[in-house]
Amino acid sequence: QVQLVESGGGLAQPGESLRLSCAGTGFPMDYYAIGWFREAPGKEREGVSCIIGRDGSTYYSDSVKGRFTISWGNDKNTVYLHMTGLKPEDAAVYYCTPVVPPSDPFGSWGRGTQVTVSS
Repeated sequence: QVQLVESGGGLAQPGESLRLSCAGTGFPMDYYAIGWFREAPGKEREGVSCIIGRDGSTYYSDSVKGRFTISWGNDKNTVYLHMTGLKPEDAAVYYCTPVVPPSDPFGSWGRGTQVTVSS
């Protein structure tokens, strides 16, 4: 069964860091590009970052460029999103799914992981 499970969200103060994990099972994750998306209340879901399995190329939206880093785990069954310099506007539910790069999702959506940024 193909499944992606997000984890690692939580409460952070502005300027702090969090690392999100996207764990895949049931398919060869590194054959695909995997994207991270976020959805804040009242806003559309937006693509944040993606990483291409074949060559490790990465993409970042302008809103997170320079602050977020996407990477593969050593086993290539996990994709991480390391978020630094968090801002209140980064607060959202974060999801991961296979994408056509850079941000055209074609997989199903999981439950996501909540990120709250507040002082």
